[in-house]
Amino acid sequence: MPHCEPSAYLRQVTPRLREALARLGKRYTYISVLGTDSFGITYAATPGERTAGDSNWVERGFVFRAQRDGCIVEHALNELPEGDLASVLAAAIDPLFHGLAGARRYPAIPDEPLSAERFGSFDIDPFTADPDRALDGLSSARAAAQAASPEIVFASARLESMRVSKIFLSPNRELTQAFIWSQAYLVAVGRRGDVSKENYQPVSGLAGLEILGQLEHIAPAFGAETLELLDAGRIEPGEYDVIMDPDVAGTLAHEAFGHGVETDMFVKGRAKATEYLGKPVASPIVQMYDGAAGVDQCGSFLFDDEGRLATRTQIIRDGVLVSGISDLQSALMLGFVPTGNGRRQAYDHKAYARMTNTYFSPGDSTYLEMLSSVRHGWLLQKLNSGMEDPKNWGVQLVVLIGREIVDGRLTGRIVSPVVCSGYVPDVLSNITMLSDDFELFGSGYCGKGYKEFVKVSCGGPYVKTKMRLG
Repeated sequence: MPHCEPSAYLRQVTPRLREALARLGKRYTYISVLGTDSFGITYAATPGERTAGDSNWVERGFVFRAQRDGCIVEHALNELPEGDLASVLAAAIDPLFHGLAGARRYPAIPDEPLSAERFGSFDIDPFTADPDRALDGLSSARAAAQAASPEIVFASARLESMRVSKIFLSPNRELTQAFIWSQAYLVAVGRRGDVSKENYQPVSGLAGLEILGQLEHIAPAFGAETLELLDAGRIEPGEYDVIMDPDVAGTLAHEAFGHGVETDMFVKGRAKATEYLGKPVASPIVQMYDGAAGVDQCGSFLFDDEGRLATRTQIIRDGVLVSGISDLQSALMLGFVPTGNGRRQAYDHKAYARMTNTYFSPGDSTYLEMLSSVRHGWLLQKLNSGMEDPKNWGVQLVVLIGREIVDGRLTGRIVSPVVCSGYVPDVLSNITMLSDDFELFGSGYCGKGYKEFVKVSCGGPYVKTKMRLG
C-alpha cells in the first residue's frame, strides 16, 4: 500500500531551520517552528457539468514561537527570507516582547527531546490519478442516486482530498507527518407537487480516491431515502425516548462535552465544566473520549500544531467528568498535562484547544435490543447542525430524519426536520443503553464560535436517552 511522502519543500528548508533554531535557542528560553505545506483538490459532478478546483484548506507557511521572561510571542510568515535566517527572525521577534510588562507570564515551555514521524497510507493517490477517474466515479454515483425515481429532480456529487504535510522543530524536537484525508458527498433534491426535500450523504476517511467506491455503493439506497423524505411530516413537540444513530450521538458528544472541556475556556472563565470536574455528569455507563490517537479518521494526526504528540483523552469515566482537552498555553496556566489538542486553522492563526475525534465508547446492547426497549419514541438519523453553550450547558441538535418507534418497532412514519434540545447533564444522565456498534464520521469541521475552523470527526455507538423534540 503506498504511503505519503514528506513535503519536498519542507525537507529542503529543514537544515536552515535547524541552524537558525540552534542559534536562537541561546537568545530565548524557548523557540520552535511549525512548518506547513498542504495542498488539495476538489472535484464535482452535477447534471451536465464536471469541474475541478483547489481545496480551501491549502496552506504553506511557518509560525515561530518564542518565550522570554515567561512571555510568549509568535511570528508567522509565508516564506523564509533570504540571508541570515536567525538574524532576520530575531529582528522580527525581539520587538514583539516590547511593551509586555503587564502581559500574562507562563511557566517555561517544556522541550523534552523527541524525534517522530508518521506517513499515512492510501490505495489510490488522488494527486497522481487521472482526473477523469475521479469525475467518472462522481458522475456514476450521482446518476445512480437520481435513477431511483423521476421525483428526484437533482443530484450532485463532490469529492475533496487533502495532502497534509507538517514539520515541527525546536532545539530538542524534530517531528514530521504527512497524510491524505478525503471526503465525498452526495446531495439530492426530491420534488412531489409543491413539496421539495433536500438530502445529503457524506463519506470520509484517511484515504485516497478509493473512497469513491463507498459513495457509489450507497447511492441507490440514498436515492430511496430521498424519496422517503417527501412523505415526512411534522413531529408533535414533547419529551421522548430517542435512539440516536452514531452520527447524531457523536455530535451530541462533540457539542455536549467537546467545547465545554476545551481548557482555554477554563482560563477565560467561560466553561461551566470547571464546576463539575470529578463529579457525575452522565449515566454511569457513559465513557467519552477525544483524541487524535487511537482511532483513524479525519481528525487524526501524529502531533498537534504546538509540537505535542496526539493522545487519547478520557473526558468522562463511568459518568464522571475527569478531564479536559488542552492546548499548550492553557495547560501551562492550569498546571495540566498537555493533551495534544493545540490546533490552528492555518499557520498564521492562533493555536487554541480544539477537538479532534470525539466519541462515546460502545456499550453491550445490540441495536435491536435498544429498539425493542422503546414504547413510543424516535430513531434520530442524519445531523443537520448542532450547537451548545459551554457556560450554561444547553445543547441543541437539528436532525434531518426522525423515524417513529412504537412498541419496539419502526412504524414507517418519518418526520423532518427534528429539533432536539436539553440541558447537557440531564441528556447524558438519561442515557440508559449504548450499542456495541462503533463508527466515526469525519466529513465535517468545527469552528471556535464563528471562526478558527479545523477538521474534526465524531461518532460512536447508537445511544438511547431522552430529549425534548420539536
